[in-house]
Amino acid sequence: MQKKTTTRKKTQPNTEPTITYTAPVEEQHNIIFKPNAGPQTDFLAAGEREVLFGGSAGGGKSYAMLADPLRFMGHPAFSGLLLRHTTEELRELIFKSQEMYPKIWPGIKWSERKMQWTAPSGARLWMSYLDREDDVLRYQGLAFSWIGFDELTQWPTPFAWNYMRSRLRSTAPDLPVYMRATTNPGGRGHHWVKKMFIDPAAYGVAFEATDIETSEVLRYPAGHAKAGKHLFKRRFIPARLSDNPYLAEQGDYEAMLLSLPEQQRRQLLDGDWDIKEGAAFTEFDRKVHVVEPYDIPSNWVKFRACDYGYGSKSGVIWFAVSPDEKLIVYRELYVSKVLATDLADMVLELEAGDGNIKYGVLDSSLWHKRGDTGPSLAEQMIMRGCRWRPSDRSRGSRVSGKNEVHRRLQIDEFTEEPRLVFFENCTNLISQLPALPIDKRNPEDIDTTSEDHLYDALRYGIMSRPRFSIFDYDPMGPPKRSMQVADSTFGY
Repeated sequence: MQKKTTTRKKTQPNTEPTITYTAPVEEQHNIIFKPNAGPQTDFLAAGEREVLFGGSAGGGKSYAMLADPLRFMGHPAFSGLLLRHTTEELRELIFKSQEMYPKIWPGIKWSERKMQWTAPSGARLWMSYLDREDDVLRYQGLAFSWIGFDELTQWPTPFAWNYMRSRLRSTAPDLPVYMRATTNPGGRGHHWVKKMFIDPAAYGVAFEATDIETSEVLRYPAGHAKAGKHLFKRRFIPARLSDNPYLAEQGDYEAMLLSLPEQQRRQLLDGDWDIKEGAAFTEFDRKVHVVEPYDIPSNWVKFRACDYGYGSKSGVIWFAVSPDEKLIVYRELYVSKVLATDLADMVLELEAGDGNIKYGVLDSSLWHKRGDTGPSLAEQMIMRGCRWRPSDRSRGSRVSGKNEVHRRLQIDEFTEEPRLVFFENCTNLISQLPALPIDKRNPEDIDTTSEDHLYDALRYGIMSRPRFSIFDYDPMGPPKRSMQVADSTFGY
């Protein structure tokens, strides 16, 4: 094991210190553990408060987790906690630590009764389990400067992770506090881990956690709602089997992973977080369907689609149509508890610089007056200047819309590209689309109890017969059979 030194570099404000690893020349011939170049080294050197090291199986995650707290075992005030979900799973980590630790820290002692390592300096590392949610009460009143969760997706909810964050503190000014986790995609906690660590930023890029929990942050436009106070930084570091040369070069482990069913293979070999058991859109591939934002030419047709809800959520997405009639989703708006008129104002504000939006498609139920004499919600939005026409909600439209999403996600055999892509700033839609489950009672549709508001807006948009040519129809002119106007009163 290389000895480590903590160095504080001059950085921009609000950045945290990085940790570098060096070994004296006279000791480099007797290194017990040396991290693999790449993600494993990045994980051990990460300065963010909360870091997830995850991805494909065989990436060296468990050894990295065991090595990480050792940098602090020379500090007498250090108290660490390494958790697994069950005692059976914990036993494997204990065996590995018993192989490593005495060689790295001479004099370190293991107590089977306390399940604790104690270094000659007095530093302690407790290895324990956390099975049920009420098990967190065993740690009430305790304080740790380092907490690690091995195989984080084994916890079905974020309750344990969030509670243990309250146990994270240090009284020594030279002893930083960290939470670390490792995991593969899949497992009961796949969804919340993905929303907390994977979806908010590109792989390997640090981002700010806020007082509005990451999994619940909505993308409000500036000036309409608080984005949340920045608290500390998080980061996801992906791992691949190829990053572990000792295991990858053998070939046997990779062959075993290749023999798995497609879903498990994509999770455990490719480290794919966008595949989920029972998912409706298995064609979705972040590497293929998500692109960096770029300036859309002014002569491209643009339009929008919306699924409105006040008690639930409202989803609005904006499309552009390329000359080869590929659809580009370039913006999203995802809000809750917003009146229809306020949503109309927000939409108009966001698209003010987009040029001419050719049309908008809105959930047709918003034209239903339900016996009221006043204007419908759709009419209220139109009177604010945010014009719409109703979506197709005829019988069979849900199945037709789902089939069209499948068609556009598939790779075109001639262009070798998909017919639908998303700008990477559309984080909510990118997160939700691959997670949508199939309806078990009707496999031709998605489960409508899932979070499907942005999907519905997507479906409304792609079923609106979008064309690149601006001469396909005139929304203010006589209606065509394929493009009926929304309302005889408003003519749109």
